[in-house]
Amino acid sequence: MRKICVVTGTRAEYGILSGLMKRLKDTDGVCLQIVATNMHLSAAYGMTVNEIIEDGFDVDVRIPLPLDDDSHCGTVKAMSVAMSGFADAFFRLAPDLVLILGDRYEILAAASAAMIFGIPVAHLHGGEITEGAYDDSIRHAITKLSTFHFTSTEEYRRRVIQMGEEPERVFNAGSPAVDAITHFTPMTRVELENSLGVSLAEEFVVVTFHPVTMQPGEASLQTTALLEALETVVLKDAEEGVVSVLFTMPNSDTEGRAVAALVGDWCGESVGRAIAVKSLGRDRYYSALAHAAAVIGNSSSGIIEAPSFGIPTLDIGDRQKGRTRGNTVIGCVPERDGIISGLERVLSAEVREICYNNGNNPYHKPGTVEFIHEKLLGLPLHRCMTKSFYDLDHFFIDKL
Repeated sequence: MRKICVVTGTRAEYGILSGLMKRLKDTDGVCLQIVATNMHLSAAYGMTVNEIIEDGFDVDVRIPLPLDDDSHCGTVKAMSVAMSGFADAFFRLAPDLVLILGDRYEILAAASAAMIFGIPVAHLHGGEITEGAYDDSIRHAITKLSTFHFTSTEEYRRRVIQMGEEPERVFNAGSPAVDAITHFTPMTRVELENSLGVSLAEEFVVVTFHPVTMQPGEASLQTTALLEALETVVLKDAEEGVVSVLFTMPNSDTEGRAVAALVGDWCGESVGRAIAVKSLGRDRYYSALAHAAAVIGNSSSGIIEAPSFGIPTLDIGDRQKGRTRGNTVIGCVPERDGIISGLERVLSAEVREICYNNGNNPYHKPGTVEFIHEKLLGLPLHRCMTKSFYDLDHFFIDKL
């Protein structure tokens, strides 16, 4: 029996992992273990551990984190609590393999604890670049703590190898989320409206905005600029009682509470025209993208997942700077006038037609979930913790 422990701390991360988790749960010879932490266990972020349970999973360990203080000091203290929690979790569960995704601080704690315990780590979505967030450094640190790697593009696979990881341990799998979208049947517009308890405008936008953690003190300024731009372009002629802006709230990042407060107040002042939801969950979020006119903000989902719905994305500022993107993603500076110009562009008939008819998604690779599932079952876990640093040949080094 191969015990595979999945660690998840956010709604978005779980949405990406859930299809793979279902396959593992239904696989003979696999014991799926689940550790839920961070936002999943906070009422302020929707207590999304309940979504995991509603999907039929058992949560083996819960590691609550202190999230009341989103300062730098508070974030570091939350990391220390996470590390202690993972020590207890891995001691009790004794998994054969830990499966993690992404670049968040609680995932760094999980990878660090697993390394000390001598438990192999399989990491998804390594090798990516997001220069505007400290997640960028965390992601690369997790790569060096991990044993096996499943990247979302070939470019990212090469980058992980460039960091010294052995090529035979690095697999270009594509994005599990994008693979899942190809099999997803969205809710009808009426079903989505009933679930949200609102009427949606014919052309509404989905907005997610996170603090740019490598630019301290900028969160409130950039959020205010975004809200002023939305007021100018999207809500200018919005019909009363019909929602034109659907906000999903930010993650538990440093300065995230400032963003959430501004968004909450603005939606309160724009009642009937804009709403903010703590957590849409996977099905409602993807259904919203299926019916939306555009995705706005600085979330990775706007770059990785939204293109598969044939809609444009306005990516604001530097949080996702450096991430590979297709032709449906348009960038702008995080200033009022720049965001206004960007909104007008992504909502234009010309851009929307291009996205719908000729959009491309570099993260799409057919069979991603099945590929990762099969690889996880066959990974050689015996004596795999010793890694040799893979040096690139001198010719390639000279070209750097």
